Amino acid sequence: MTFQPGQSGNPAGRPKGVRAKAAVFAEGLFEGEAEEIIREAVKLAKRGDIAAIRVCLDRITPRRRDRVVPFKLPPLHSAASVLSALADIAAAVSEGELTPLEADAVSRLLDRYLRTLEHVDLEQRVAKLECGEGGAGNKGNGNGHDSPRGPNGGNGQDDQFGQRAQGGPIDPDSPYNFGDAP
Repeated sequence: MTFQPGQSGNPAGRPKGVRAKAAVFAEGLFEGEAEEIIREAVKLAKRGDIAAIRVCLDRITPRRRDRVVPFKLPPLHSAASVLSALADIAAAVSEGELTPLEADAVSRLLDRYLRTLEHVDLEQRVAKLECGEGGAGNKGNGNGHDSPRGPNGGNGQDDQFGQRAQGGPIDPDSPYNFGDAP
């Protein structure tokens, strides 16, 4: 009986915890011999065998995947502070304090921060609209005194998407404020 295309011969798959036969076989070969093999690798390394040296060094001090970047970011609290931090990173690369790869890693961190900041700002705007603060039908701020910044409480400037800003940067009383708002 042949199997149909796309249909497994063993639909249940390998049971969990069952080890591959090759792994069990290799473990059996090295059992009791590991210490002697390690000693021989060290002897070969001492004689100058480059492959043995590399194996020994990789086991003693594995290659670091990353490291602490010696770069102090300025305090981040807005998109403008992220722009300032990016300028500092560019300057550090040009002065040789950071490698381009390190700068890229730090820049990606700043990008994530900026995207999170935008999400928090959007959530705050939606929450205000749902509560009736600054909705499309509202004129003024509800206390008879319209904001000098415009009828919707914005700052009179368009954001990057051409929409009117609604109430400035991050709301300091928001539960989403992590303590770094100005």
